[in-house]
Amino acid sequence: MLDKLGRNINYIRVSLTEKCNLRCIYCMPRDMCVEDNKDYLENEDINKVLKAASILGVKKVRFTGGEPLIVKDIEKIISETSTLANIDDIAITTNGMLLADMAKSLKRSGLKRVNVSLDTLNKDKFKFITQRGSLDRVENAINQCLSLNLELKINTVLINGINDDEVEDLIKLTKNLPITLRFIELMPIGEGEKFYKNGLITSAEIIKRYGELKPINSLDKGVAQLYKLPNSIGKVGFISPISCKFCHNCNRVRLSCKGLIKPCLHSKDEIDLKPYLNNDLGLVSVLRDSIYNKPKEHTLVSDAESMSKKLMYQIGG
Repeated sequence: MLDKLGRNINYIRVSLTEKCNLRCIYCMPRDMCVEDNKDYLENEDINKVLKAASILGVKKVRFTGGEPLIVKDIEKIISETSTLANIDDIAITTNGMLLADMAKSLKRSGLKRVNVSLDTLNKDKFKFITQRGSLDRVENAINQCLSLNLELKINTVLINGINDDEVEDLIKLTKNLPITLRFIELMPIGEGEKFYKNGLITSAEIIKRYGELKPINSLDKGVAQLYKLPNSIGKVGFISPISCKFCHNCNRVRLSCKGLIKPCLHSKDEIDLKPYLNNDLGLVSVLRDSIYNKPKEHTLVSDAESMSKKLMYQIGG
């Protein structure tokens, strides 16, 4: 459906949990302990919300977290989503730690696309950034997805002084692999605020530095600006919420694992759907209002911080 600014909102990101098996330095504090929460939506409630969203024109669903692959019955959630009318695209964003062993069953359940977070190709640096992860496991997961012909995107958050020296090596991955490598600008939200002032690297800086990257036209109308190296198989994308915000083209809303709809990632506005879960018409109505009144834009640049009351792992990215 269209919001009040005429944007076609056809995409919902669903956070399944706030828990994560990593503690990436720009996301979650090392000593953060997130317990299982009784306020989390049940699987059937997630299905109710997605059914209402599909009635309103949502066609694409992405499951996120925390880390969604630690959620029990994730395959069942995906399978049930795939049966909903109008939903034709199911994706997941994951840190990749559990993906290699699950990729085949996830695809069988109806998963079409995977985004894997990968901020470095250096094992020691990977351990530093994630504080407890294994680069080998993520690389195995990427290879498994490619062998299954799952559409694969690699998400990289660049931080000056930490992984900015790896940009060229990361770009070179697209020469021979059918992937889209996406550089995401660091945002001043949660743990990211600690690195933002000195750590932000804009997309424009990278594009200027690597002149061999050429812009391409694409049927993909997502938030990333797409480029390619000459004769490469894959693509390089730039997601620039700071330097070139894309609010005028934003087509998504977010559902937290606790049943809160966030029409804008960086807005303080949240709408609790739980009181409407046993009222189909009421659920559709409140969701319609939430979408229609989606904020015009975020204020990250002017405020130098997110207005969201939630941190990234609580929202689902």
